[in-house]
Amino acid sequence: MHFDLKQFLRTGRVPYTAALECDLSGWDWPGYEPVGPVTGEFGAALDENGKAQLHLALQAEVTAPCARCLAPASCSCSIQRHWSVGQADLESDELELPISEQGVLDIDELAFQELVLEFPTVLLCSPDCQGLCPVCGQPKAAGCSCCTAEAETPAANQGLAILKQLLSEDSH
Repeated sequence: MHFDLKQFLRTGRVPYTAALECDLSGWDWPGYEPVGPVTGEFGAALDENGKAQLHLALQAEVTAPCARCLAPASCSCSIQRHWSVGQADLESDELELPISEQGVLDIDELAFQELVLEFPTVLLCSPDCQGLCPVCGQPKAAGCSCCTAEAETPAANQGLAILKQLLSEDSH
């Protein structure tokens, strides 16, 4: 979806609102995928100073393998963002909105950018996920036998046993 912000700043005497339903599934998400379309609303209104007051409200859900155990994990969020943009802002290099040289705002790109910044960089299946056993590779929550207290040598220390042996030989 595109919004001609430059034209709105010149002629937008009536506030603009539009429902959003963006299919961002083909976009380059950082390790996760959206579940269904991103929904929300975009609005613009001119204030008494002639600046466009932009409003973006989004709802989205993403899914990815858990960063600790690789089980399916999901996260949803709702965000609200506001910007104030004037004619001079369109010509500035400091405006951080995806606006073309013609003054057209790419709302899909804006939604994508805001969501990528909002979602956590690491998704977990649960806040207390214990991850995978370093020995057998099974989820620790499933109760693998090599990570239990009954194991003769704790699995976490088996890999370091050779180091302990080498250190004790060096001290002699």
